[in-house]
Amino acid sequence: MRQRVLVVSGLGLIAATYGLVRLAYGLFLPDVQRDLGLSSGAAGWISSGASVLYCVGALVGFVLAARVPRALVLAAALVAGAGALGMAGAPSTTAFGVAAVLGSAGAGLASPALVRLVAEQVPDAVQGRAQSIVNAGTGPGLVGAGVLALVLLPDWRAAWAVSGLFALAVGGVLLAASRGGGGHTRHAAPARRPDRRWTRAHRGVVGLALLFGAGSAVVWTYGRSALVDAGAPVAVSVSAWIALGIGGAAVVLTARWTSRLRAATAWTATTGAVAVAVVVLGVWPQSTLVALVACAVFGWGYTAATGALIAWTTEIDADRSSAGTSVLFVALVLGQAVGAALAGVLVGSAGTVVAFVVGALVTAVSAALGPVVRGSAAARSSGCTPPTPRSRRAGRSRHPAAP
Repeated sequence: MRQRVLVVSGLGLIAATYGLVRLAYGLFLPDVQRDLGLSSGAAGWISSGASVLYCVGALVGFVLAARVPRALVLAAALVAGAGALGMAGAPSTTAFGVAAVLGSAGAGLASPALVRLVAEQVPDAVQGRAQSIVNAGTGPGLVGAGVLALVLLPDWRAAWAVSGLFALAVGGVLLAASRGGGGHTRHAAPARRPDRRWTRAHRGVVGLALLFGAGSAVVWTYGRSALVDAGAPVAVSVSAWIALGIGGAAVVLTARWTSRLRAATAWTATTGAVAVAVVVLGVWPQSTLVALVACAVFGWGYTAATGALIAWTTEIDADRSSAGTSVLFVALVLGQAVGAALAGVLVGSAGTVVAFVVGALVTAVSAALGPVVRGSAAARSSGCTPPTPRSRRAGRSRHPAAP
């Protein structure tokens, strides 16, 4: 029973820190801009800063998760909760921006801590399933944010307050469930440190992750704004965000197919789908059906692409895949930081359509370079663990928490 509560509350913490706090920024942005007078450029810089602080949190988690995972869970819940509550009560754009940037760090702290807690406290026989359930929380979190928006908008402050309180509550439940380990506590063996060969083998994939993060950032920041600017009513624009979350959750249904593909092939397929979704959403936001489908495809492609990154580092060196996942996710979010800032500049100077088209082009370049990097990574992996089929080595991470 304790392990079940740990897994469910772990999923809840991922849903809170990612779906309700970090990635819900773009959902409530149009209403925040209306009430606080936040400009498009400033909104992009806030999103950029939030991505940078997410990376800081992820790096702290990577260093400390093996030693103090429960302390990181506490920090993640407090940071995300305080950030959301700070946004709810922000009297000015400056206060709102500081709270938004701070809250984003909670997601970076949460993922490494939860991976470690599940590894220590859940038996090996159900380890893979438990990791998948916990890490699948982003999609439900996005859907939950959309439901809050449907019920509470235009009162975005109340929505952020509910999100903050939920993050604090679910963090408390998780801490209680993980105390003592329920009789199954063990210490996972530390992985070998990455070496120079490992670093060289990952360089190309890191570049792809940076490009993908930069190209996809325009949707996370201005996706709902594009619909609102096109005249979509609140119910339609928020439903599109819910469709995005449902698309992310649908990765579970396609996992059997994607798990049969090499990581580079899965990368090209999923990021290519994202590129199409970005351009469609930017060019035809006035069509309700088209917008809903584009958001669902984006949610699926983005979440599945993060799974392809995990599979890719596993193919290069399975024994150090956790380190590779951290590096690639940090690269992805750093790309988002750059992309959000540039998208803000483009939206303010050239318009939403141009910003989305540029984002789609950058994403398409990342997709097109997948086969090129595949050969490079395979050649370099001779100094690491030989590539291994995904279905045998990467099964535990097919449903990651999208950064």
